[in-house]
Amino acid sequence: MRRPVLVLLSAGLLAIAAVAVSSQTKPTHAKVSNSGPVFDSQGRLERPTGYRRWVYMGVSVTPNGLNHGAAPFPEFHEVFVQERNLDAYLRTGSFPDGTVLCKELKRVLSPTFPDGSQAEPSGRGFFDGQYNGLDVMVKDRKKFADTNGWGFFTFGHHPPPYAESVKASSVLECAGCHTTYVSKTDMVYVQFYPILHGKKNR
Repeated sequence: MRRPVLVLLSAGLLAIAAVAVSSQTKPTHAKVSNSGPVFDSQGRLERPTGYRRWVYMGVSVTPNGLNHGAAPFPEFHEVFVQERNLDAYLRTGSFPDGTVLCKELKRVLSPTFPDGSQAEPSGRGFFDGQYNGLDVMVKDRKKFADTNGWGFFTFGHHPPPYAESVKASSVLECAGCHTTYVSKTDMVYVQFYPILHGKKNR
């Protein structure tokens, strides 16, 4: 009479063990930071984290070879935005307060020709190289009323590590160009990012 009981106990223990093993081997996924901008007690913006897992808006490049050897930003400019703020822009035509746009700079990879390009199996062109800086825009119409509602922050134009927190850049450093050229499109160069041109492109 005891054997069935032992069999049932053994089966139960095996089931528990199987559940334990399954929970240990189940793949885990890194969490993406979905918080808005974070400022310290001195009003300095803390460096955003997890932005490389946000929505990738697009990229532009202004290499030295096409700018008389002295481009102001001779790198790829790769821009990221949180999905909820992208969705808000597509609904309304402007970004909501709390939006963070991260622009990471990358040098061109191993330039071997005078224009900064190189030859690869796919052909001659420009290819991503080293990380070389991080710029951030933060939308807050009250805090940054003097610069059309956006604050501009530079965490360094050099390879990582980047600064942990920085104060807002002056108008002459960043906001001036945006005010001059794209003030009518929420201070963003929307022409460079097809994802902003409408839901049909998503």
